[in-house]
Amino acid sequence: MEKKVVHEELNFQRDDKMNLTMIPGKFARSMRTCLIWQFIRFVIINIKMIVVVGKSH
Repeated sequence: MEKKVVHEELNFQRDDKMNLTMIPGKFARSMRTCLIWQFIRFVIINIKMIVVVGKSH
């Protein structure tokens, strides 16, 4: 019986135990490279920072 290997699981099949980092899936990679999503996250983080700084003054 032949076993299919998913690309994301290839990293876990190596012999060395030190390399156990996860490889991001297709959705995570697309969100990291999408400029529109990055701009939205930038705005959200800035709003949160304004709220925190506003509370301290």
